[in-house]
Amino acid sequence: MRISKQPALCAAIACLLLSFVFAVALQAEPLSGKVERIYDGDTVRVAGIGKVRLLGIDAPERKASERDRFYAKRGVSPHRLRQIAEDARRFTTRMSKGQTVRLTFDSERRDDYGRLLAYVHLPDGRLLNRLLLEQGYAAVYRRADFRLKDDFFAAEAAAKEKKLGLWQ
Repeated sequence: MRISKQPALCAAIACLLLSFVFAVALQAEPLSGKVERIYDGDTVRVAGIGKVRLLGIDAPERKASERDRFYAKRGVSPHRLRQIAEDARRFTTRMSKGQTVRLTFDSERRDDYGRLLAYVHLPDGRLLNRLLLEQGYAAVYRRADFRLKDDFFAAEAAAKEKKLGLWQ
């Protein structure tokens, strides 16, 4: 008598597929946690999650970096960059430190440094990434594609028009 292994194999494959679908669904769910540390204008640490890089924006660094050339082409001096870097860090601190934020994601989940890339939603529903652009404390990160890029360009353009932050 021969026992067919086909039903067992089909059941095993079905279980694996369901496990995969469940795992993908969990990853798509937004995460939330309390912001416990601010590294700079566009990078924070969220409790239970780790280091989070605000997706789609680039705030100036506290020290000179290769990104300074991008800003120099737009008429922003190195001295102004250092000032805005500190202003951006203070703004991010004031808006998010100690707050429970919700993180949502785009197609890329991590950057080259292993940081989680996320849109950071404040408790009142506003998007911290966009607020930094609106205040002129950051520019749109142009090297990557992300779903809010057009909206972020509009926020940056409005800050330029009002001569805020970087664009004074």
